[in-house]
Amino acid sequence: MATLIILQLLIVMSMIFIGAKVGGIGLGIYGMVGVFVLVFVFGLEPGAIPIDVMLIIVSVITASASLQAAGGLDYMVEQAARFLRKHPSHITFYAPLTT
Repeated sequence: MATLIILQLLIVMSMIFIGAKVGGIGLGIYGMVGVFVLVFVFGLEPGAIPIDVMLIIVSVITASASLQAAGGLDYMVEQAARFLRKHPSHITFYAPLTT
């Protein structure tokens, strides 16, 4: 039983690692591959679909893509860098606040 759990954990972790290396949508695709393997190879029952979480992720991605396309992200980084250059002695406190 413990060997089976360790094998399943290794599959999940390897899919996460591969997806992170691919980046972007690859993480989601390899996550689906991992779930596919767990469900159809190991016979595990999938849980309920987290619709709320998926909608939050889609809204954050949409907002960040819009910000990037409009040039707002570059502007925000420029303003944060300017602010931090004016206050180098307090960078430990201000840097996390600007992010």
